[in-house]
This record gives sequence, structure tokens and C-alpha cells, in this order.
Amino acid sequence: MANNDPYAALRFREFNIFLVVRFLLIFTWSMQFIVIEWQVYTLTKDPLSLGIIGLMEIIPAFSMALFAGHIVDQNEKRNLLVLCISAFSLISFGLFFLTLPELAAKWTKNSILYSIYALVFFGGFLRAFFGPTIFSLVALIVPKKAYPNAATWSSSTWQMASVLGPALAGFAINWIGVHWTLCLIFTLVILALIVTLQIKRKPILNPKIGESVVKSLKEGVKFVYKSKAIFGALTLDMIAVLFGGAIALLPVYAQDILKVGSEGFGVLRAAPAVGAFLTMLVTAYIPISKNAGKKLLGAIFGFGICIIVFGLSSVFWISLLALFLSGVTDGVSMVIRQTILQLKTPDHMRGRVASVNSMFVGSSNELGAFESGLTAKLMGTVTAVVFGGTMTLITVITTGIALPSFRKLDLTKDIEDHENENQ
Repeated sequence: MANNDPYAALRFREFNIFLVVRFLLIFTWSMQFIVIEWQVYTLTKDPLSLGIIGLMEIIPAFSMALFAGHIVDQNEKRNLLVLCISAFSLISFGLFFLTLPELAAKWTKNSILYSIYALVFFGGFLRAFFGPTIFSLVALIVPKKAYPNAATWSSSTWQMASVLGPALAGFAINWIGVHWTLCLIFTLVILALIVTLQIKRKPILNPKIGESVVKSLKEGVKFVYKSKAIFGALTLDMIAVLFGGAIALLPVYAQDILKVGSEGFGVLRAAPAVGAFLTMLVTAYIPISKNAGKKLLGAIFGFGICIIVFGLSSVFWISLLALFLSGVTDGVSMVIRQTILQLKTPDHMRGRVASVNSMFVGSSNELGAFESGLTAKLMGTVTAVVFGGTMTLITVITTGIALPSFRKLDLTKDIEDHENENQ
């Protein structure tokens, strides 16, 4: 049976190609974001500017999310992903151009800063399409009985890229500088585009092609709201990520508190992803579907504790360990959430459900970055991080008390039903 085979999804050729594309996209996107954070803080020395980066991305990503889901459900997914990657390459090239030494001599600091913000803003529009497109495409590559295993490997690939991307970005800034690091990113994005073309075009499974935008979006939101498992998981994770956005303040910790430079910054930035990646590898062999609700609540509570420890620490190895453990707990949360979405979302609504997911969870990363930057400006960096971790704990406790049905959530039967389908 599929759940006893940790490599079930990897036995499909196109899924392996998909994982390469997913790795390259997340690797380059995370590298690029790290370089932007470093460059912006170097230009401004203001923690609020780091929050503005998140705000510039969340505004278009959030406002376009539902509309993007509608478009994804109405169109062929492979070609849509090709268009998204092509647009990503233009943004990467733009950032490469903005860091030309010749340009720095001609443009003012504010002109360069605002241009970076503008490209991040356009990247937010693009990101609104990336999530729903990738989520919908993977369901067309593997059979339903392999969805849980595919979700684990897809999330693991995401985390591995998130480990290596920030780490390499930190070292690359030190070795070759910001400008040539962005050149490397642009080159890898082009490689992702070429690899994507190895995936065949897929059928459009939506029976309501041509449906009005308003009706389509209303149906998607209504489905998520009525599915208590999906709605509960997304709401809990959104609030936790919103208040646990300490990662956005890592440049401040690396430069001013821990004083570890760009290399230490890269290591710190990668630590959560290392923890999450290792957790996801374990879950490929040891499923965590049983008592999923309690495990999700426990994982996010542990995440809040780790954020508080990180905020209070001024010792590098303690900070590194706290971030690593925050990744372990976040990995559990991510696998459970992705499994819920894959198992409980019908094929014709995957784009819209993924868009709602991006509004809840994806956008909360950037909004959390803005919240962290703003609170750091108002109450100081350490106090802001501790405040965020504390609010995460309060959120988990409140959710556990207010939603007893969520505590009882178990995905074992859903997985068995998908395994037995068509057998």
C-alpha cells in the first residue's frame, strides 16, 4: 500500500522533474529574498525597512490571491507555470541591474531602494500565481493514492531549497558580492524554465470553464469555510506565522546583536529550514496523520517557545538551536497542513483553495515580517520577537479551547480511502 512505500510518488518520472523545478524555484526565490534583505538593511540600517519588504510583497499577493486561483482553475497548469517562471526571470534580472556598481555611482540611495521595493511589489503579484499553479499541477502528475507521499516529498524539497538557498546567499554575498549573487540567481531561474518544459501539458479538469469570476471566487471561499479541517488548520497557522515572524529581523540580530556577519546570517537563516527538512524526511517513513489536530496544536505551541528563546538569546549557538527547533515544529505543521489540503480538496477547486491558503499562510509570512519590523521600531528588536512568540502561544491555547473538534482531527481514514480508490 502507498502509505507503506516512502518512495511512492518518486516512482513517477514527471514528479521527479517537478521536484527539480520546485527546488530551483524555492532555492532562487529564497536566495533572492535574503540578498534583498541584506542589501536593504545595508542601505538603511533601519529595521522598519525590512518590514516594508514584507509589506511590498503582501499587498499584491493578498489582493490578487483569489483572482489568481480562478485563473489557475480555468487554464492549463504547465504553460501557466512557464509564464510565471518567465516573469520571475525578469524580476531577477531587474535586481541584478539595480546592483550594478556603475548604477550605484549615478543613482541616489533612495532611488535604488524604491526600485528594489517596486520589483518586490511586482514579485508579490507573481507569487499569487505560483502557489495555486504548483499545488494544482502536482495533483495532475501523481495518482490520488500517492497524494500524502507526494505532499511530504514536495514539502521536503521546499524545505531543502529553503535550507540551501539562504545559506548559499549568505556565503555568496561574502564571496562574490551582492551583484554577482543576483546574476547567479537569474541563471538558475532560466535553468528552472528549461526544466519545466520537460513536463507535458495537462488536461483542464474544471467542468465550469467560462464561469464568472465572482461566482467562481465565492464558491472557493465557501468551500474552505465549510471544510472545518482546512479552515481550522489555515487559521491557526496564519495567526502563528503572523506573530512568529522573527525571521524578518535576522539581519538585525546578525549584524547588531550576535555580530556574526553575512556568513552567520546565512547559517541562522537556514537553521529553521534544516529542522523542517529533517522532520519531513522522518514523516516520509513515519506518517503523522493519526491525531493530526493535537499534533498540529503541539507543534505550533513548540514553535512559539522557540521564538521566545531566540528573541532572548545573545549567544550564537543558543540562537541557532532555537531556530533549528522552530523549524522542526514548523515542519510538522507544514506536513499536516499540506496533507489536509491535498486530501480534502476536489481537483476542480485546487487553484482557488491554494489561493485561499496563500492568503492565510503565505501572505502572513510577509505581514508577519511587517509586524516584526514595526514592533521592533516601536518597542525594540528583542521585545518585539518575544511579544510575537508569546502571542503565538496564546493563539494555540485559545484555539485548543475554542475548537474541541479540531483537537480530535484524524486523517487516517482519509488516507485509507484514497489508497483504496480505484482498487
